Amino acid sequence: MDEYSAQEPLLSSQGVKKTPFFISSVKWILKTLMWVIFMAWVAIIFFYPSKFGNELFEKWIRATDGTLFGLSGSLFLLMSGPILLIAFLAITHLIISGEEEFQQKKRSKYPRVRLWTFPVIVDGPFGVVTAAEFIGILLFIVYVVWAIYSYTLQNISIISAWQLTFREKSIWLLELTGLRLGVIGLFCLAFLFLPIARGSVLLRLVDIPFEHATKYHVWLGHLTMLLFTLHGLFYVIGWGMRGNLYHEILEWKDVGIANLAGVISLLAGLLMWVTSLPGVRKWSFELFFYTHQLYVVFVLFLAFHVGDFIFSMAAGGIFLFMLDRFLRFCQSRRTVEVVSAKCLPCGTVELVLSKPGNLRYNALSFVFLQIRELSWLQWHPFSVSSSPLDGKYHLSILIKVLGKWTAKLRENIKNISAAEAADLQEQPTQPNAKITACVEGPYGHEVPYHLMYENLILVAGGIGISPFLAILSDVLHRINEGRSCLPKNILVVWAVKKSNELPLLSTINMESICPYFSNTLNLEFQIYVTRETDPQLEEGVAHKAKSSSLCTASKECGMSVLVGTGDNIWSGLYVIASTVGFVILLGFLDLFYINPYGIQLWWYKGLLFMACMAASILIFGGCIVVLWHLWERKTSARDKSEENGIKADKMPRNGDAEDKNLYEENLARSTMVHYGSRPDFKDIFGYVSKRWGLVDVGVLVCGPPTLQSSVAREIRSQNLRRESHSPVFHFHSHSFDL
Repeated sequence: MDEYSAQEPLLSSQGVKKTPFFISSVKWILKTLMWVIFMAWVAIIFFYPSKFGNELFEKWIRATDGTLFGLSGSLFLLMSGPILLIAFLAITHLIISGEEEFQQKKRSKYPRVRLWTFPVIVDGPFGVVTAAEFIGILLFIVYVVWAIYSYTLQNISIISAWQLTFREKSIWLLELTGLRLGVIGLFCLAFLFLPIARGSVLLRLVDIPFEHATKYHVWLGHLTMLLFTLHGLFYVIGWGMRGNLYHEILEWKDVGIANLAGVISLLAGLLMWVTSLPGVRKWSFELFFYTHQLYVVFVLFLAFHVGDFIFSMAAGGIFLFMLDRFLRFCQSRRTVEVVSAKCLPCGTVELVLSKPGNLRYNALSFVFLQIRELSWLQWHPFSVSSSPLDGKYHLSILIKVLGKWTAKLRENIKNISAAEAADLQEQPTQPNAKITACVEGPYGHEVPYHLMYENLILVAGGIGISPFLAILSDVLHRINEGRSCLPKNILVVWAVKKSNELPLLSTINMESICPYFSNTLNLEFQIYVTRETDPQLEEGVAHKAKSSSLCTASKECGMSVLVGTGDNIWSGLYVIASTVGFVILLGFLDLFYINPYGIQLWWYKGLLFMACMAASILIFGGCIVVLWHLWERKTSARDKSEENGIKADKMPRNGDAEDKNLYEENLARSTMVHYGSRPDFKDIFGYVSKRWGLVDVGVLVCGPPTLQSSVAREIRSQNLRRESHSPVFHFHSHSFDL
């Protein structure tokens, strides 16, 4: 390892194409414009509670009064328009950037700490929090405190001008405070749905995958529901002090706030909130999952509660989520064939799924899987264990049998495999049995960030090795094909409970992917078997055992390319067409129905607003989806004419017996297995510091929260007390925690 100098640039320039000046200029302009719009939008939200913000808001309302879209259009343009405009610009940026942007990025040759990869909090309710995330949390806290402070001063000023008793002043203060908390909650709601739009163009722009952004949704969800709960509680206390609690709760005004609709929305939100708490979620994940579908009731009755013009303040993020949800629904309707299924001796299932040749994904991706023979409702996320370079028409996932659903899957495969073997003995010409699935994804990083480091430490716990097998395969393929920007040093630290899990490393044959890769890549394995003190069968990593498997030779039913890191042009057309359609439908509604007939009912206009959002996606977005699907079929047919049969697809999972034995011998030489112990990350990182020197080291973790915290704690310690010749460690989590 020492022959690689720390002074070498992080990215090799070999084979890298320089970006044309015009392209780079356009991208710079787009980024600048998006930042300006975003900062202006945040400034509007931040200053809205102040007197200055109220004056500007009133001027905006007066300036746009009398337009076709009215008050709701003005508020939508001011509060939701910026995020949609950023989405349009992001689409353009992604189309211009293309698929190989990671090769064109410049990196400093001197290691330095980065805010988004430096963990500052490693324990507590937030889990592992990086410096950038910590700053974001502080900014939200500052905004909420500032807004409450500003609104409280305004409330006191208003009430002090009235001649009221102390009791009446207390009631009014409670109700006005509840009103202000509701407004703050609406602004938090504007951000709440952005992180859970799985294939969102905004997440792809900032290269934050859905599994990582989920925790932002969790944090925002707690804050939003706290504000809405206090909003409702303050009103309930005030109504109780007035003595008209029952009447106020059941009131549904035609013009004004519909209280009963707000109560229904809040109750739905409270059910989602309570069942999403960690204790309840771990006790019954299905209860959490099914209760969370009440978000439809929560949003719909919120629109009834406040009417169209107030709801439009948070509608932008909700609309982007609805766009993503419809696209996911369209993708998940397709039945995908399982090319092969294998039950490994360690209790892990390997599935190889059929996919079209034009489906794009990165090594660190995951899919949501549904198998209707097991359940029509359950969807489960799994990391992809294969590289996109493994094969054009397939991807693989490894599934650890841990619960009822995965146990049923393993039993089904075994039963079908046994029945297939019996049938083949009686009727050799009988066709193979098939397993089908529905798939959402793949989702993941927009660019393969694991290729941005020359030095990698991959820390896995149990089945967490799955995405790292994809990384190893991806790196080896790129070395074999002579591509640039590849890691030179990789250390794999893997903790397992029992040694029967060790054969998972043999699910890829590294020597057959890239012969003599050890001449180019320094690859080491440090494996810790925590619940065994001695080798059970034999010393090494390759345990011989039988496995059940079945295969179906077909690629007719591959997964759809509608979501994930799909086609930028089609996904962009879908977003733009739906948004333009929404504006058109709102204009027609105001022009031919609301204004001529004098519709004034707030809750009814809120319903019409939601209906326009849904109709624009179904009609305008649906047309794009149909055209996209036809284009996909045409492209797949053209690919099939070029390559006939799945045998043309390369599946480098196995070699012949001689190659496999050689591979296992080489793997054993680079592997150290520790029995009866857990990884000591202080020693591991100290060893790396001495061997690798002054370099950037990407540390990728996939495993339980305790493992993530242990690694993050040591990275923080190493970076804080590092010496001038020591490496800088960068923390990346690849764990999916709902």
